[in-house]
Amino acid sequence: MTDPNQMTETKGQVADAVKGNWVDRYAPAAARPYLRLSRADRPIGTWLLLLPCWWGLLLATLSTGSFGLMDAWIMVGCGIGAFLMRGAGCTWNDITDRKIDAAVARTKSRPIPSGQVTVRQALAWMVGQALVAFLILMTFHKTAILLGVGSLALVAIYPFAKRFTWWPQIFLGLAFNWGALLAWAAHTGSLEAAPVLLYLSGIAWTIFYDTIYAHQDKEDDALIGVKSTARLFGGNTRPWLRGFMVLAVLLMGAAVLLALVPDSNPLRLVIALGAPWAFGWHMAWQMRDLDIDDPDTCLKLFRSNRDAGLIVALFLAVALFP
Repeated sequence: MTDPNQMTETKGQVADAVKGNWVDRYAPAAARPYLRLSRADRPIGTWLLLLPCWWGLLLATLSTGSFGLMDAWIMVGCGIGAFLMRGAGCTWNDITDRKIDAAVARTKSRPIPSGQVTVRQALAWMVGQALVAFLILMTFHKTAILLGVGSLALVAIYPFAKRFTWWPQIFLGLAFNWGALLAWAAHTGSLEAAPVLLYLSGIAWTIFYDTIYAHQDKEDDALIGVKSTARLFGGNTRPWLRGFMVLAVLLMGAAVLLALVPDSNPLRLVIALGAPWAFGWHMAWQMRDLDIDDPDTCLKLFRSNRDAGLIVALFLAVALFP
């Protein structure tokens, strides 16, 4: 006999969510559809939005040689803001993609196409998340505030990119790595070449991991006419990904050099340069295990990019101590 409690836990679960996630198990039933809209049951997206913020902040503190209480708040504020803005962005994505999602096996269980929430309810939820995130942004330096407001254009455009370009992953990269610029500016009050190179490195990384992710849906995407780099690269995916992997590592290395070369501490520079080196090794491991025709492997490797990003943050954080 089926356990009725288990039925309650899994009712409305999204197909690609981790089984037994906290939303399905512990969140109040009325809140679950909204948390699913925000992808709270799939936290990898929050990590991928947050990690470039931490990179930018840590690189900025290495550049200036200081890490204070305000920087600790920037790190925490970026964490909360990443959760909220990722939620708002995903809600907007689900609103604009509701008809497409209904036609794709992996996404038809999402809250809007499955009827768990209405479009009007989703809009209200999106606005609420964005407003709270804006309150956090207002505690940062004015340059960071302006950058944060400017990022809204990228968030608004991204869901439509797959309708008009084979490179929607570039638009995702532009939006998801904006935090590298914002967090640098929150610490320094300005922008320089180093955070721009770090931002470009993140974009190359996003194209790498989101192409892997997109291979899960390539057959459905082809049927409904949705474009992606997975469809564009096809059987040539490996050499393309290898190119973006190398580009991400080189750009990150250049960013570290520009930020730290004026520093007189060679040990700090050596540790910080370990970040792009370890980052590259993690992506090389992903390439070794990649099977573009196995959706489960693609999803596993995509999720592993949280660890790739954390490795970078760890090296930059350790470099603060010498």
